Amino acid sequence: MGRTYIVEETVGQYLSNINLQGKAFVSGLLIGQCSSQKDYVILATRTPPKEEQNENLTHQQKAKLNNLDEEWATEHANQVSRMLPGGLLVLGVFIITTLEMGNDFQNALHRLVFAMEKSMNKRRLWNFTEEEISERVTLHICSSTKKIFCRTYDIHDPKSSAKPADWKYQNGLSTSWLSLECTVHINIHIPLSTTSVSYTLEKNTKNGLARWAKQIENGIYLINGQVKDEDCDLLEGQKKSSRGNVQATSHSFDVKVLTQLLLNSDRRSTATVQICSGSVNLKGAVKCRAYIHSNKPKVKDAVQAMKRDILNTVADRCEMLFEDLLLNEIPEKKDSEKEFHILPHRVFVPIPGSTVMLCDYKFGDESAEEMRDHFVEMLDHMIQIEDLEIAEEINTACVSYFMNTEASLDNTDDEQPNQPIKTTVILKIQQSIGVIAAVAVAVLAAGISFHYFSD
Repeated sequence: MGRTYIVEETVGQYLSNINLQGKAFVSGLLIGQCSSQKDYVILATRTPPKEEQNENLTHQQKAKLNNLDEEWATEHANQVSRMLPGGLLVLGVFIITTLEMGNDFQNALHRLVFAMEKSMNKRRLWNFTEEEISERVTLHICSSTKKIFCRTYDIHDPKSSAKPADWKYQNGLSTSWLSLECTVHINIHIPLSTTSVSYTLEKNTKNGLARWAKQIENGIYLINGQVKDEDCDLLEGQKKSSRGNVQATSHSFDVKVLTQLLLNSDRRSTATVQICSGSVNLKGAVKCRAYIHSNKPKVKDAVQAMKRDILNTVADRCEMLFEDLLLNEIPEKKDSEKEFHILPHRVFVPIPGSTVMLCDYKFGDESAEEMRDHFVEMLDHMIQIEDLEIAEEINTACVSYFMNTEASLDNTDDEQPNQPIKTTVILKIQQSIGVIAAVAVAVLAAGISFHYFSD
């Protein structure tokens, strides 16, 4: 028996309205949530065409489907995955063709699904558990015969063959979701040792975030002020309607995270002195949001969705900041000159006709119109500017330059240094030995800072 996919009816309408416009095929992403019994699909979004593809429809008509642009489609998946709150995933891909295709076509879809999952997994600070569903879906629609072919692949097994799956539409699926909201205050200090100087700043930061991620994973989560057994029903104790169902559309849960104080650890601290080329400080408060389907939701599933949103939003903002600094490369300066940068903060927008909201990240110089256009480009759905919900205040980053040499204490139990951490962090814009390093103060919803020192 294959997997069953319960699909919002508006997804079916969206897929049927896609016009090939002379192209051999159109592909895109399927977004939703996995559960032990069935998967839920609440959104489909076509992959935007490359400019050169728009300019050469004749070539597209003759293109072979096994030459599907994996790199372009995978980048789209990476961008969209940043826009998903906790609990939602890219579940797979769809493709619409004018003709029914053979085995070569299925091989192309197989490669695409695995390429996407591999790329998205590299960016995560968390791993899927053994109990989680590891199947991803491919949906093939023939526009001429209207036939639908739904198959799944096990992403844990690169040699897995396609399995048939059921694709069932359901009205009102997008309104059957519970939301969880949380504000997490972070204060992360990441020393950058001289032994890792050959690594990029992004890689060093991600390695440092991995230690903090363990704290988030092992934290205690209060739901509406209570600690609940992980196997309990999330809606236990909630009022039910006359039909015996909980009215889930109005349910929102407040979540608080308690992380363990490592000073109370039974493990003896073995602090050592580590020679550092710099350090990274992350400080501030981040707004987190997760969604879970209201069909018998468990506490452990809700907590897991929230954990992953916390980890994703911090990692994604760091990644976006590095990308922005590389695209707008700052020339080296001397003395103590400073530059200020507005760091990305989270913006939410509702899926049309749904209680679920997706998100994006806005730099200070981006207008509401640019945010709207980015949503439309990535998700292929119209949104209204007035629907944009800015969850966090705009903050600034300061970049200054100096020459210095320091050492940093590194505690093996992840204990913070005793000396107060400066609110500025040093960010080295260009890696080179013995040159002036860049110091950047950045705020992640409230603060992120980078410190680099040169001899």
